[in-house]
Amino acid sequence: MSIADTAHATTRPAWLALDKLGVLIALIAAAGAILPFALFRANRIVVGKPKSLLEALPSFPSGLLIGILLVGVVIALLRFPVTAKLAAGFAVLAALMIFIGQSASYLTPEGDTFARVSPGAGFWLLLFAFALLVTDALTRLRFKPLIRIAILVAVIAAIALLLWSGSWNSLSILKEYATRAPAFWAEGRTHLALAFGSVAIATVIGIPVGILCYRVKPLRAGVLNVLNIVQTIPSIALFGLLIAPLAWVAANIPGARDIGISGIGAAPALVALFAYSLLPIVSNTVVGLQSVSPAAIDAAKGMGMTGRQRLFAVELPLAFPVILTGIRIVLVQNIGLATIAALIGGGGFGVFVFQGIGQTAMDLVLLGAVPTVALAFAAAVVLDALVELTSRGSRRP
Repeated sequence: MSIADTAHATTRPAWLALDKLGVLIALIAAAGAILPFALFRANRIVVGKPKSLLEALPSFPSGLLIGILLVGVVIALLRFPVTAKLAAGFAVLAALMIFIGQSASYLTPEGDTFARVSPGAGFWLLLFAFALLVTDALTRLRFKPLIRIAILVAVIAAIALLLWSGSWNSLSILKEYATRAPAFWAEGRTHLALAFGSVAIATVIGIPVGILCYRVKPLRAGVLNVLNIVQTIPSIALFGLLIAPLAWVAANIPGARDIGISGIGAAPALVALFAYSLLPIVSNTVVGLQSVSPAAIDAAKGMGMTGRQRLFAVELPLAFPVILTGIRIVLVQNIGLATIAALIGGGGFGVFVFQGIGQTAMDLVLLGAVPTVALAFAAAVVLDALVELTSRGSRRP
């Protein structure tokens, strides 16, 4: 290579180099562009007819979306500034959300109440590709916890605006919701009660058990081993195992049935989710207390604090970020596991998932699956931010 070529190479802008993750995003986006963007069904249970991006939208909107996708892929592929990648990712995701609603309106015949239009595999792949771009950019930018929560609120507000505007009303999942709105909110309340209720009970019981295991070392191995065994039981098997004993309790203990205890329903689901929640909370409590600096404990002793005072004023506050991490793990886990409670009459969003599977109506499956995933994601973001905030507070003098 000549000196001139070498000088030209060294002065080439850094953003012209390829981004390794961007190559993966570009490949996923290319596959998404090839696969069907939408599926058209004459009714809710027949096999869908795939529609490409060019078929699913009028010429101008399809051309505009393709242009937006190309710009997004180029920004992902090259080493542009991280803020540019974040902005491009959000812009493409917003365009996909808007145009999938327009696609449903375009493909649905006028006055046809039976037709169903749902997102195709291509849409989901494109959504995944640019969600990956946004996630990577957010990770690299390392925003402060409150900013991350603000971004989450902004995303929720944007989705709420789309729902309120009626842009998605022609999508099949919204048509399924329209006929089941009261049931959807009732099952949503049940889902939240199962997930959050089981975590609340496990927190109230698990933290004292964890403190006891920390203080009484001979007890620690036995308790953690029992909780490990419970954790290895498949969820549906544990739900089933609880039917017989709870049915006996309901039949033989006065007042048990009056407070909702029965062999099937929410009671066995709540007990099973509580049992699954104990191990992470108890083990994280033990680990958090063990990680407290001996110097902090010695300083508390030097100040004349009693054991109880040291526990509540020094050890638990310093261990709280680790304990909160266990609660975060449990909450995200239980939001997903609560879906299975529908199999034993426990209710929740799983009702729609299993009804949809039984009726081969995938849009009904999505009606239960999408809010479950959204709840788990939002809970993870909020609790991650709280863990970071409490970690900073515990490190202060």
